[in-house]
Parts: sequence; structure tokens; C-alpha cells
Amino acid sequence: MVSKPIDQISTNQTVMLIVNFIFGAGILLLPRTITEKVKTPDGWISVIISGLLIMILVFFLVMLCKQYPNETYFQFTQKIIGKWLAIPLGIIIVFYYIFLSAFEVRVMAETTRLFLLQGTPTWAILIPFMWIGLYLVLGGINPIARILEIIFPITVLFFLLVIFLGIEIIEIDNLRPVLGNGFKPVLNGIKTTSLSFSGYEVVLFIFMFMKDKKKITKSIVLGIGIPFVFYSVTVVAVVGAFSVDGVLLQTWPVLTYIRSYDIQGLIVERFDSLLLVIWVMQIFATFIIAYYICALGVSQIFNKKSMKPFLFGSLPFIYIIAMIPKDINETFKMADTLGNTSFYVFGIVPLLLLVISFVRKKLNEKM
Repeated sequence: MVSKPIDQISTNQTVMLIVNFIFGAGILLLPRTITEKVKTPDGWISVIISGLLIMILVFFLVMLCKQYPNETYFQFTQKIIGKWLAIPLGIIIVFYYIFLSAFEVRVMAETTRLFLLQGTPTWAILIPFMWIGLYLVLGGINPIARILEIIFPITVLFFLLVIFLGIEIIEIDNLRPVLGNGFKPVLNGIKTTSLSFSGYEVVLFIFMFMKDKKKITKSIVLGIGIPFVFYSVTVVAVVGAFSVDGVLLQTWPVLTYIRSYDIQGLIVERFDSLLLVIWVMQIFATFIIAYYICALGVSQIFNKKSMKPFLFGSLPFIYIIAMIPKDINETFKMADTLGNTSFYVFGIVPLLLLVISFVRKKLNEKM
């Protein structure tokens, strides 16, 4: 197996890794995707329920990690179910993160080309973005954690600013009646909303790097709780501004929301471009974490100490996959596939592994 890494991260850096990995392009689309499923103003209730369920699931994942505190998901699965099953599972996870990396850079390119750099070829946006990510990830998890500590406060400040500056266009009547069609629509939206929290599984790969593993509970509560608040505020604001029917007409409802108000007398009167610049950094954060886990997985599956060959080797595949979707609609279909895959690979499988590990431990105690 790969030897225990020297790199370690603090509790705050662990929180940053969880939060930034959950964030990404999803928040720009969430109000529309959740409203499509719920078809009532109650999408924010689905967000609350999903956030609580995800937090409970992550605590189960931590229970699994605590049994193997110095190993990642790629490594301890081999001890639980054997190499013949664990290696194919690990390869599936690696491909998942390659596709996730490709999706993030493609969405970044689409939004940048649409709102900031009209007419710029997709490849011209992708390649510099990917090479900068490669440069950072080559340094390991510590430089990643440090850059996330810089990106996150900027994201919080500007995102909350642009959301609350539009509070005057929010109509409370657009959010009524609460549960007017009962609880069934809310249940319909739980799966869609849960997929927006994809990224929680990063705890399976970073737990071994934590300096103070006793503070993992704090990391989980903050790591899931912060996106939980962001998502709830965003859905309430956007649906409140446009109503259910209005949200369904928007491809990028959050950006449309920000374009819908104009604050006179400020240095910046158009906030959509400002938000996009900030959110490109956030997508970059999601990309570099997925990219790192991908290379970490390959190196640990094949017992190699160096990740560098896999970082360079996977970059062309990420680029090719990112260029496959013909338009933004096909890119969204990729997101749906990734979300469903995440549900099974990081939701159901780890719970089964936890049960198997618990049973094996009990059997060993009796012997």
C-alpha cells in the first residue's frame, strides 16, 4: 500500500475542502432543477430535509473511516471486500472523478463564454484553466487546502451580498402557500436536492489527512451546514423573485436574478459579471479537488508512491470528455448521470461496506 502521507490538514481546512467540493456549478442551477421536480414554492423545504439526510449519511461515512484512520476509501475497501471487488470499484470511482472534473471545466467554459468572453473558443478557455489546476495539484493537498481558504471567504462575501441586494424584488406571495399541495411535492424534490450536495463523500478521502481527527464532527456540521444555508437562501430568493413559473423559464436563474435589479450610486452597478468571476474560482476549487482525488485513487489502487504521472496522464482524458457535449443541454445530462452515480457509489456502497466491516469485526471477536 501507499505509505502514510506526511501532508496533514487542519480542522478549518477540512471544512473548506468539504464546503468547496459541494459548491460548484450546482448552486447556479439549483432553483430551476428543484422547482422542476417540486412544481410548487416549497423547494426550500426539500433543501432542508436533504441537508439533514446528507449530514446523517456523512456521519455513517465517518464511522467507516474511523475504523481505518490512516487509509482512504481506495485502500480500506480492499481490506473489507478484497482486491478483486475493491479494485474495480476503485476504478469506477476514478472514472467518476475524471468525468466530474470534465463537467466542472465544461460548465465553467460555457458560463464564461456566454456571459464574459463571447465568441471565445471553448478550448481556449479550458486549456489555461486545466493547466493552472495541474500546477496547483502537483503540490499536494496542502496547497489545495490553502487556496481554498482564500477562495471561500471571497465567495461567501460576494455571493451573500448580491443575493441580499436583490431583496426588494422578492415577493413573499410567490412563496405561498406553504405546503399548499401537501408534502408529496416536497418528497419529489428530495433526490434532486440531495444530488446538489454531491461532494460530501470527500470525507472518505481526506479523513486520513486530518491532524485532529477528534474534531471531525465539527467539520461535518460546518461542511454540510454552510452549503445547506446557501442553498436555502438561494432557492427562497430566486423563487420569491420570479415565482415557480418564472424560474422554470430560466436556464441560469441565479444569474437572471442578479441581473433583475440595479443599484444606483455604487461603484459596480452590474453584479452578474462580478459573481461569475467569483464563481469561476469556486468551480476551479471543485475541479482541483476532484482532479486530486482522481490521481490519488489511481496511485493507491496500483500501489504507486508518486501521483505525478497520473496527474499528467489524466489531463488529456478530462479535456476530451469535457469537449464531448455538443451544447449546454448535453452538459446538464452529464450532471444528472454524475449525480445518480454518486448516489450509488458514495451513498449505498459505503453503507454496505460499513455493515460488512461491522459483521467481520464481530466475527473476529468471537473467534
